[in-house]
Amino acid sequence: MTTDPTAHGHHTGHASHADHVSHADHGAHAGQAPGGLLTSAGGYTLELRTPQLTAGTPGELRFAVVQDSTGEAVTAYRTQHGKELHLIVASRDLTVYRHLHPTRAADGTWSTPVELPKAGAYRVFADFAPEGSAAALTLGADLTTGGVPESAPLPEPHHTAHLDGYEVRLAGTLRAGEAGHLTLRVAREGRPVRDLQPYLGAYGHLVALRSGDLAYLHVHPHGEPGDGLTQPGPDVSFMATVPSAGAYRLFFDFQHEGVVRTAAFTVRTEGADAPAPGAPAHADHANHGQHADHGQHAHHVPRSGH
Repeated sequence: MTTDPTAHGHHTGHASHADHVSHADHGAHAGQAPGGLLTSAGGYTLELRTPQLTAGTPGELRFAVVQDSTGEAVTAYRTQHGKELHLIVASRDLTVYRHLHPTRAADGTWSTPVELPKAGAYRVFADFAPEGSAAALTLGADLTTGGVPESAPLPEPHHTAHLDGYEVRLAGTLRAGEAGHLTLRVAREGRPVRDLQPYLGAYGHLVALRSGDLAYLHVHPHGEPGDGLTQPGPDVSFMATVPSAGAYRLFFDFQHEGVVRTAAFTVRTEGADAPAPGAPAHADHANHGQHADHGQHAHHVPRSGH
């Protein structure tokens, strides 16, 4: 995937550099397996205690991370980017996305409020590093919402997203099996945004999900607030490695004026560079502001979990 080279790049975060225990920098390095495909790995299992919710109705998602050797819920975690655990919920068709920060009870049970807009199949991703574990893990589990399943086609490839008066443009190159740089530029009403606020210890947060199996690739930006080098916009840069050719959905969270928003993009990668979305060879794929239901309206009022 190659996007327009002229283009560039919500949740508050106060993590120090010491907190940066590879907040699942899964996919950030060539040869590293993507996360989220397994419910159990590394001696731990993601156990959903509410495997079904009601579409369109506020509910509570409850789960635990269980240590296989003891059968007990984990109660001690290393902090990653200001949080013990990060939770992503995405619909199987990749048109719904939620980035949540649940709270943990003393017995190790995690819970978070969530409302999913449509019936169908979802995937839950828990991103965490147990205390004493050598590496961070991303485990996945299936979640359903009752009713007649609703599915939509994957949005066409595009490199510009519009939401709430903001424009986010994606630039960079992704090739299967190779590290690639991505830059997202944030503008508001035609002007570059130069005062982005820290979110999870950085000025932006990016998750990539592979269409089909929903393999999870999470990369964190280059630099961090307060390092003397990284500017608070308009550009936020990442390095990512996609494990295979195909279609991916990218979800970019950024915070401005106390509000977290999510810009969504569809990209297609091949073993070699793919033409730019919107370029003449794919003029029929030009984007017109299409973006996923990623819960940005719910993020307009900052929540304590962020």
